[in-house]
Amino acid sequence: MNPRLLIALYLFVILLPLGLSALGTRPPRALSDELASGAGMLAYAILLAEFLLSGRFRAISGRIGIDITMRFHQLLARTAIVLALVHPLAYTNPSMGIDLSAIGAGAAAWGLLFMLFLAALSRDRPGTAHETWRLFHGLGAALIAALLLYHTLYAGRYAQDPVLAAVWIGLFAVALASLLFVYLLKPLHKMRHPWTAESIRKIATRTWEVTLTPQRHDGMRYKAGQFAWISIGRSAISLNENPFSIASAPASGNKLQFVIKELGDFTRTLGRIQPGTRAYVDGPHGNMMIDNHGVATGIAMVAGGVGIAPILGILRQLHLENDPRPTTLLYGNRREDQIVYRDELDNLARDHGTRVVHALYEPPEGWDGHHGMCDAALIRQEFDQPEMRHWLYVLCGPPVMMDIAEETLIEMGVPAGNIISERFKYD
Repeated sequence: MNPRLLIALYLFVILLPLGLSALGTRPPRALSDELASGAGMLAYAILLAEFLLSGRFRAISGRIGIDITMRFHQLLARTAIVLALVHPLAYTNPSMGIDLSAIGAGAAAWGLLFMLFLAALSRDRPGTAHETWRLFHGLGAALIAALLLYHTLYAGRYAQDPVLAAVWIGLFAVALASLLFVYLLKPLHKMRHPWTAESIRKIATRTWEVTLTPQRHDGMRYKAGQFAWISIGRSAISLNENPFSIASAPASGNKLQFVIKELGDFTRTLGRIQPGTRAYVDGPHGNMMIDNHGVATGIAMVAGGVGIAPILGILRQLHLENDPRPTTLLYGNRREDQIVYRDELDNLARDHGTRVVHALYEPPEGWDGHHGMCDAALIRQEFDQPEMRHWLYVLCGPPVMMDIAEETLIEMGVPAGNIISERFKYD
Protein backbone atom coordinates (compact mmCIF):
# COMPACT_ATOMS: atom_id res chain seq x y z
CA MET A 1 0.00 0.00 0.00
CA ASN A 2 1.24 3.48 -0.91
CA PRO A 3 2.41 5.54 2.14
CA ARG A 4 0.18 8.44 1.11
CA LEU A 5 -2.79 6.10 0.98
CA LEU A 6 -1.93 4.84 4.46
CA ILE A 7 -1.88 8.40 5.81
CA ALA A 8 -5.17 9.21 4.06
CA LEU A 9 -6.75 6.07 5.52
CA TYR A 10 -5.50 6.98 8.99
CA LEU A 11 -6.96 10.50 8.76
CA PHE A 12 -10.26 9.07 7.53
CA VAL A 13 -10.47 6.71 10.51
CA ILE A 14 -9.75 9.27 13.22
CA LEU A 15 -12.01 11.90 11.66
CA LEU A 16 -14.90 9.53 10.88
CA PRO A 17 -16.61 9.86 14.30
CA LEU A 18 -16.44 13.65 14.12
CA GLY A 19 -17.89 13.59 10.63
CA LEU A 20 -20.78 11.33 11.64
CA SER A 21 -21.58 13.48 14.66
CA ALA A 22 -21.63 16.59 12.46
CA LEU A 23 -24.15 14.91 10.16
CA GLY A 24 -26.46 14.14 13.07
CA THR A 25 -29.73 15.93 13.75
CA ARG A 26 -29.21 16.78 17.41
CA PRO A 27 -29.62 20.49 18.23
CA PRO A 28 -26.38 22.42 18.72
CA ARG A 29 -25.12 23.38 22.16
CA ALA A 30 -22.75 26.03 23.44
CA LEU A 31 -19.53 26.17 21.44
CA SER A 32 -17.41 25.12 24.42
CA ASP A 33 -19.55 22.02 24.95
CA GLU A 34 -19.29 21.07 21.28
CA LEU A 35 -15.52 21.55 21.43
CA ALA A 36 -15.38 19.36 24.53
CA SER A 37 -17.28 16.57 22.79
CA GLY A 38 -15.18 16.91 19.66
CA ALA A 39 -11.93 16.80 21.63
CA GLY A 40 -13.08 13.65 23.43
CA MET A 41 -14.10 11.87 20.24
CA LEU A 42 -10.87 12.78 18.46
CA ALA A 43 -8.75 11.70 21.44
CA TYR A 44 -10.50 8.32 21.59
CA ALA A 45 -10.23 7.76 17.85
CA ILE A 46 -6.50 8.53 17.98
CA LEU A 47 -6.04 6.15 20.92
CA LEU A 48 -7.73 3.29 19.05
CA ALA A 49 -5.69 3.96 15.91
CA GLU A 50 -2.49 3.93 18.02
CA PHE A 51 -2.81 0.17 18.42
CA LEU A 52 -1.89 -0.19 14.75
CA LEU A 53 1.16 2.09 15.08
CA SER A 54 3.11 -0.17 17.41
CA GLY A 55 5.77 -0.90 14.79
CA ARG A 56 4.88 -4.60 14.65
CA PHE A 57 2.78 -4.44 11.48
CA ARG A 58 4.88 -4.73 8.34
CA ALA A 59 2.06 -3.39 6.17
CA ILE A 60 2.57 -0.03 7.94
CA SER A 61 6.14 0.26 9.20
CA GLY A 62 7.50 -1.63 6.20
CA ARG A 63 6.21 1.08 3.88
CA ILE A 64 6.80 4.28 5.80
CA GLY A 65 9.66 3.08 8.02
CA ILE A 66 9.82 2.16 11.70
CA ASP A 67 11.39 5.56 12.41
CA ILE A 68 8.45 7.52 10.98
CA THR A 69 5.92 5.03 12.36
CA MET A 70 7.15 5.38 15.94
CA ARG A 71 7.58 9.15 15.73
CA PHE A 72 4.03 9.37 14.42
CA HIS A 73 2.90 7.08 17.25
CA GLN A 74 4.48 9.34 19.87
CA LEU A 75 3.32 12.59 18.32
CA LEU A 76 -0.28 11.41 18.13
CA ALA A 77 -0.15 10.02 21.66
CA ARG A 78 0.84 13.46 22.92
CA THR A 79 -1.92 15.00 20.81
CA ALA A 80 -4.45 12.61 22.37
CA ILE A 81 -3.23 13.58 25.85
CA VAL A 82 -3.87 17.26 25.15
CA LEU A 83 -7.31 16.54 23.71
CA ALA A 84 -8.15 14.30 26.66
CA LEU A 85 -7.22 17.13 29.00
CA VAL A 86 -9.48 19.56 27.12
CA HIS A 87 -12.44 17.15 27.01
CA PRO A 88 -13.70 17.34 30.64
CA LEU A 89 -12.45 20.85 31.34
CA ALA A 90 -14.17 22.58 28.42
CA TYR A 91 -17.72 21.63 29.39
CA THR A 92 -19.81 24.53 30.71
CA ASN A 93 -23.20 22.78 30.65
CA PRO A 94 -22.75 19.02 31.00
CA SER A 95 -25.85 16.97 30.29
CA MET A 96 -27.86 15.81 33.28
CA GLY A 97 -29.08 12.29 33.84
CA ILE A 98 -25.98 10.56 32.54
CA ASP A 99 -25.19 7.16 34.05
CA LEU A 100 -22.74 7.82 36.89
CA SER A 101 -20.94 4.54 36.16
CA ALA A 102 -20.21 5.82 32.65
CA ILE A 103 -18.83 9.05 34.12
CA GLY A 104 -16.72 7.00 36.52
CA ALA A 105 -15.37 4.87 33.67
CA GLY A 106 -14.35 8.01 31.80
CA ALA A 107 -12.66 9.47 34.88
CA ALA A 108 -10.77 6.22 35.50
CA ALA A 109 -9.63 6.08 31.87
CA TRP A 110 -8.59 9.72 32.05
CA GLY A 111 -6.34 9.05 35.07
CA LEU A 112 -4.92 5.83 33.64
CA LEU A 113 -4.12 7.54 30.35
CA PHE A 114 -1.87 10.04 32.08
CA MET A 115 -0.22 7.26 34.10
CA LEU A 116 0.45 5.37 30.86
CA PHE A 117 1.91 8.49 29.29
CA LEU A 118 4.26 9.14 32.23
CA ALA A 119 5.36 5.48 32.21
CA ALA A 120 6.16 5.76 28.50
CA LEU A 121 8.36 8.78 29.15
CA SER A 122 10.37 6.80 31.72
CA ARG A 123 10.74 3.59 29.72
CA ASP A 124 14.49 4.08 29.14
CA ARG A 125 15.39 4.93 32.72
CA PRO A 126 17.84 2.59 34.49
CA GLY A 127 16.07 -0.14 36.42
CA THR A 128 13.03 -0.19 34.12
CA ALA A 129 12.69 -3.67 32.63
CA HIS A 130 11.57 -3.47 29.00
CA GLU A 131 9.39 -6.56 29.34
CA THR A 132 7.54 -5.14 32.36
CA TRP A 133 7.03 -1.81 30.64
CA ARG A 134 5.80 -3.47 27.44
CA LEU A 135 3.25 -5.59 29.33
CA PHE A 136 1.99 -2.58 31.29
CA HIS A 137 1.83 -0.45 28.14
CA GLY A 138 -0.15 -2.99 26.13
CA LEU A 139 -2.59 -4.11 28.81
CA GLY A 140 -2.94 -0.58 30.16
CA ALA A 141 -3.87 0.75 26.72
CA ALA A 142 -6.42 -2.06 26.28
CA LEU A 143 -8.01 -1.30 29.67
CA ILE A 144 -8.21 2.41 28.86
CA ALA A 145 -9.79 1.68 25.48
CA ALA A 146 -12.41 -0.59 27.11
CA LEU A 147 -13.29 1.98 29.79
CA LEU A 148 -13.58 4.68 27.17
CA LEU A 149 -15.85 2.53 25.03
CA TYR A 150 -18.25 2.15 27.95
CA HIS A 151 -17.98 5.87 28.70
CA THR A 152 -18.56 6.80 25.07
CA LEU A 153 -21.56 4.54 24.53
CA TYR A 154 -23.36 5.47 27.75
CA ALA A 155 -22.24 9.05 28.35
CA GLY A 156 -21.58 10.26 24.83
CA ARG A 157 -24.28 12.50 23.42
CA TYR A 158 -23.59 11.65 19.80
CA ALA A 159 -22.91 7.96 20.39
CA GLN A 160 -26.64 7.47 20.91
CA ASP A 161 -26.78 7.39 17.12
CA PRO A 162 -26.70 3.64 16.25
CA VAL A 163 -24.39 4.20 13.29
CA LEU A 164 -21.78 6.09 15.34
CA ALA A 165 -22.09 3.57 18.16
CA ALA A 166 -21.39 0.77 15.67
CA VAL A 167 -18.33 2.67 14.41
CA TRP A 168 -16.94 2.98 17.95
CA ILE A 169 -17.50 -0.72 18.61
CA GLY A 170 -15.88 -1.59 15.28
CA LEU A 171 -12.82 0.56 15.93
CA PHE A 172 -12.44 -0.94 19.41
CA ALA A 173 -12.70 -4.45 17.94
CA VAL A 174 -9.94 -3.66 15.42
CA ALA A 175 -7.72 -2.26 18.19
CA LEU A 176 -8.29 -5.34 20.36
CA ALA A 177 -7.67 -7.65 17.40
CA SER A 178 -4.36 -5.94 16.71
CA LEU A 179 -3.31 -6.53 20.31
CA LEU A 180 -4.25 -10.21 20.07
CA PHE A 181 -2.35 -10.45 16.78
CA VAL A 182 0.86 -9.15 18.37
CA TYR A 183 0.65 -11.02 21.67
CA LEU A 184 -1.00 -14.28 20.58
CA LEU A 185 -1.09 -14.97 16.83
CA LYS A 186 2.48 -13.87 16.15
CA PRO A 187 3.89 -16.06 18.96
CA LEU A 188 1.90 -19.03 17.66
CA HIS A 189 3.38 -18.45 14.22
CA LYS A 190 6.87 -18.26 15.72
CA MET A 191 6.34 -21.56 17.53
CA ARG A 192 5.94 -23.26 14.15
CA HIS A 193 9.12 -21.63 12.79
CA PRO A 194 11.84 -22.04 15.44
CA TRP A 195 15.49 -21.11 15.09
CA THR A 196 18.67 -22.26 16.81
CA ALA A 197 21.55 -20.15 18.06
CA GLU A 198 24.33 -21.68 15.97
CA SER A 199 27.11 -19.51 17.36
CA ILE A 200 27.60 -16.56 19.67
CA ARG A 201 31.05 -14.99 19.69
CA LYS A 202 32.60 -11.77 20.87
CA ILE A 203 33.84 -9.65 17.97
CA ALA A 204 34.76 -6.38 19.74
CA THR A 205 34.59 -4.76 23.15
CA ARG A 206 31.08 -5.42 24.54
CA THR A 207 29.92 -6.45 21.06
CA TRP A 208 28.76 -9.90 19.96
CA GLU A 209 27.99 -11.71 16.74
CA VAL A 210 24.88 -13.91 16.97
CA THR A 211 24.14 -16.40 14.18
CA LEU A 212 20.73 -18.10 14.02
CA THR A 213 19.89 -21.14 11.90
CA PRO A 214 16.32 -22.09 10.89
CA GLN A 215 14.96 -25.39 12.17
CA ARG A 216 12.55 -27.41 10.00
CA HIS A 217 11.81 -24.46 7.71
CA ASP A 218 13.49 -22.49 4.96
CA GLY A 219 14.27 -19.39 6.99
CA MET A 220 13.02 -15.87 6.48
CA ARG A 221 12.83 -13.79 3.32
CA TYR A 222 14.24 -10.35 3.96
CA LYS A 223 16.16 -7.52 2.34
CA ALA A 224 19.48 -6.04 3.37
CA GLY A 225 18.98 -3.24 5.89
CA GLN A 226 15.95 -4.71 7.66
CA PHE A 227 15.68 -5.79 11.30
CA ALA A 228 13.89 -8.44 13.34
CA TRP A 229 12.67 -9.00 16.89
CA ILE A 230 14.47 -11.98 18.39
CA SER A 231 14.29 -13.96 21.61
CA ILE A 232 16.79 -16.64 22.61
CA GLY A 233 16.25 -19.24 25.28
CA ARG A 234 12.69 -18.06 25.94
CA SER A 235 9.22 -19.23 25.08
CA ALA A 236 7.71 -18.01 21.83
CA ILE A 237 5.01 -16.25 23.89
CA SER A 238 7.56 -14.50 26.11
CA LEU A 239 7.74 -10.71 26.22
CA ASN A 240 11.53 -11.05 26.34
CA GLU A 241 12.30 -10.11 22.75
CA ASN A 242 14.36 -7.26 21.35
CA PRO A 243 14.78 -5.59 17.95
CA PHE A 244 18.16 -5.97 16.21
CA SER A 245 19.31 -5.09 12.72
CA ILE A 246 20.20 -8.00 10.44
CA ALA A 247 23.88 -7.90 9.51
CA SER A 248 23.86 -10.84 7.10
CA ALA A 249 23.12 -10.55 3.40
CA PRO A 250 20.05 -12.26 1.91
CA ALA A 251 22.23 -13.74 -0.85
CA SER A 252 24.50 -15.46 1.70
CA GLY A 253 21.98 -18.19 2.65
CA ASN A 254 19.17 -18.81 5.10
CA LYS A 255 21.09 -18.06 8.29
CA LEU A 256 20.58 -14.76 10.10
CA GLN A 257 23.47 -12.85 11.64
CA PHE A 258 23.19 -10.00 14.13
CA VAL A 259 25.73 -7.61 15.63
CA ILE A 260 24.63 -6.81 19.17
CA LYS A 261 26.15 -4.47 21.73
CA GLU A 262 25.79 -4.99 25.48
CA LEU A 263 23.33 -2.32 26.55
CA GLY A 264 20.49 -3.95 28.50
CA ASP A 265 19.50 -6.94 30.59
CA PHE A 266 19.30 -9.41 27.69
CA THR A 267 22.42 -8.26 25.84
CA ARG A 268 24.56 -8.64 28.97
CA THR A 269 23.74 -12.37 29.04
CA LEU A 270 24.83 -13.13 25.46
CA GLY A 271 28.13 -14.65 26.54
CA ARG A 272 26.29 -17.23 28.65
CA ILE A 273 24.04 -18.50 25.87
CA GLN A 274 25.06 -21.95 24.66
CA PRO A 275 25.09 -22.97 20.97
CA GLY A 276 21.98 -24.95 20.14
CA THR A 277 19.70 -22.82 22.30
CA ARG A 278 16.21 -22.42 20.84
CA ALA A 279 15.40 -18.97 19.41
CA TYR A 280 12.44 -17.24 17.80
CA VAL A 281 12.34 -14.50 15.19
CA ASP A 282 9.64 -11.99 14.28
CA GLY A 283 10.43 -10.25 11.04
CA PRO A 284 11.48 -8.85 8.79
CA HIS A 285 10.65 -5.26 9.71
CA GLY A 286 11.79 -1.85 8.54
CA ASN A 287 12.28 -0.23 5.16
CA MET A 288 15.93 0.91 5.27
CA MET A 289 16.49 -0.83 1.96
CA ILE A 290 18.40 0.76 -0.88
CA ASP A 291 16.35 -0.88 -3.64
CA ASN A 292 13.26 0.97 -2.37
CA HIS A 293 14.72 4.31 -3.43
CA GLY A 294 15.35 4.06 -7.15
CA VAL A 295 18.68 3.61 -8.89
CA ALA A 296 21.31 5.90 -7.37
CA THR A 297 24.64 6.51 -9.06
CA GLY A 298 26.49 5.81 -5.82
CA ILE A 299 25.83 4.76 -2.23
CA ALA A 300 27.25 6.46 0.86
CA MET A 301 26.88 5.00 4.34
CA VAL A 302 27.48 6.64 7.71
CA ALA A 303 27.59 4.29 10.70
CA GLY A 304 28.25 4.93 14.35
CA GLY A 305 29.09 2.07 16.72
CA VAL A 306 26.70 -0.87 16.48
CA GLY A 307 24.85 1.06 13.78
CA ILE A 308 27.22 -0.74 11.42
CA ALA A 309 24.96 -3.84 11.59
CA PRO A 310 22.36 -3.05 8.89
CA ILE A 311 25.00 -1.30 6.79
CA LEU A 312 27.11 -4.47 6.87
CA GLY A 313 24.12 -6.33 5.47
CA ILE A 314 23.83 -3.80 2.66
CA LEU A 315 27.56 -3.86 1.88
CA ARG A 316 27.67 -7.65 1.89
CA GLN A 317 24.67 -7.84 -0.45
CA LEU A 318 26.19 -5.29 -2.84
CA HIS A 319 29.40 -7.33 -2.93
CA LEU A 320 27.62 -10.66 -3.53
CA GLU A 321 25.59 -9.06 -6.34
CA ASN A 322 28.74 -7.55 -7.88
CA ASP A 323 27.06 -4.15 -7.82
CA PRO A 324 29.35 -1.81 -9.82
CA ARG A 325 28.28 1.45 -8.18
CA PRO A 326 30.84 3.35 -6.06
CA THR A 327 30.33 2.99 -2.31
CA THR A 328 31.78 4.89 0.62
CA LEU A 329 31.51 4.02 4.31
CA LEU A 330 32.18 6.43 7.16
CA TYR A 331 32.46 4.32 10.30
CA GLY A 332 32.80 6.04 13.66
CA ASN A 333 33.69 4.52 17.03
CA ARG A 334 35.04 5.79 20.30
CA ARG A 335 38.03 3.43 20.46
CA GLU A 336 39.86 1.13 18.06
CA ASP A 337 38.84 -2.03 19.97
CA GLN A 338 35.20 -1.25 19.17
CA ILE A 339 35.63 -1.67 15.40
CA VAL A 340 33.88 -4.83 14.20
CA TYR A 341 34.85 -6.94 11.17
CA ARG A 342 37.82 -4.76 10.37
CA ASP A 343 39.42 -7.45 8.21
CA GLU A 344 36.19 -7.91 6.26
CA LEU A 345 35.90 -4.17 5.70
CA ASP A 346 39.47 -4.17 4.39
CA ASN A 347 38.53 -7.03 2.04
CA LEU A 348 35.49 -5.09 0.82
CA ALA A 349 37.75 -2.15 0.08
CA ARG A 350 40.03 -4.44 -1.92
CA ASP A 351 37.51 -6.72 -3.65
CA HIS A 352 34.48 -4.50 -4.06
CA GLY A 353 36.15 -1.09 -4.16
CA THR A 354 34.29 0.26 -1.12
CA ARG A 355 36.06 3.32 0.27
CA VAL A 356 36.18 2.86 4.05
CA VAL A 357 36.93 5.84 6.29
CA HIS A 358 37.39 5.08 9.99
CA ALA A 359 36.88 7.78 12.62
CA LEU A 360 37.85 7.40 16.29
CA TYR A 361 36.99 9.78 19.11
CA GLU A 362 39.79 8.36 21.30
CA PRO A 363 42.40 7.16 18.76
CA PRO A 364 45.53 5.32 19.89
CA GLU A 365 48.98 6.74 19.33
CA GLY A 366 49.98 6.43 15.70
CA TRP A 367 46.38 6.23 14.42
CA ASP A 368 46.38 7.32 10.77
CA GLY A 369 42.60 7.57 10.36
CA HIS A 370 40.27 10.46 11.17
CA HIS A 371 40.49 11.88 14.69
CA GLY A 372 37.00 12.56 16.07
CA MET A 373 33.53 11.27 15.28
CA CYS A 374 31.48 11.35 12.08
CA ASP A 375 30.76 15.05 12.45
CA ALA A 376 29.73 17.73 9.97
CA ALA A 377 33.33 18.50 9.02
CA LEU A 378 34.08 14.88 8.08
CA ILE A 379 30.83 14.54 6.15
CA ARG A 380 31.58 17.68 4.16
CA GLN A 381 35.15 16.53 3.56
CA GLU A 382 34.06 13.16 2.14
CA PHE A 383 30.78 13.98 0.38
CA ASP A 384 30.66 17.66 -0.54
CA GLN A 385 31.15 17.11 -4.26
CA PRO A 386 28.62 17.94 -7.01
CA GLU A 387 28.52 14.41 -8.43
CA MET A 388 27.77 12.95 -4.98
CA ARG A 389 24.68 15.06 -4.29
CA HIS A 390 22.51 12.52 -6.07
CA TRP A 391 23.95 9.48 -4.32
CA LEU A 392 21.84 7.52 -1.86
CA TYR A 393 22.83 8.08 1.78
CA VAL A 394 22.21 5.45 4.46
CA LEU A 395 22.57 6.50 8.11
CA CYS A 396 22.55 4.39 11.25
CA GLY A 397 24.02 5.21 14.64
CA PRO A 398 23.51 7.36 17.73
CA PRO A 399 20.67 9.91 17.40
CA VAL A 400 22.99 12.92 17.71
CA MET A 401 25.25 11.63 14.92
CA MET A 402 22.27 10.96 12.66
CA ASP A 403 20.81 14.41 13.29
CA ILE A 404 24.12 16.06 12.41
CA ALA A 405 24.54 13.90 9.32
CA GLU A 406 21.03 14.60 8.02
CA GLU A 407 21.29 18.35 8.59
CA THR A 408 24.72 18.55 6.99
CA LEU A 409 23.75 16.53 3.93
CA ILE A 410 20.64 18.65 3.33
CA GLU A 411 22.71 21.83 3.71
CA MET A 412 25.06 20.42 1.06
CA GLY A 413 22.17 20.08 -1.37
CA VAL A 414 21.39 16.36 -1.00
CA PRO A 415 17.62 15.83 -1.51
CA ALA A 416 15.88 14.62 1.64
CA GLY A 417 14.44 11.72 -0.37
CA ASN A 418 18.01 10.46 -0.95
CA ILE A 419 18.64 10.04 2.80
CA ILE A 420 17.35 6.91 4.52
CA SER A 421 17.65 6.00 8.17
CA GLU A 422 15.84 4.21 10.96
CA ARG A 423 16.12 4.71 14.69
CA PHE A 424 15.37 2.50 17.67
CA LYS A 425 15.38 5.35 20.19
CA TYR A 426 12.92 8.23 20.12
CA ASP A 427 12.34 11.44 22.06
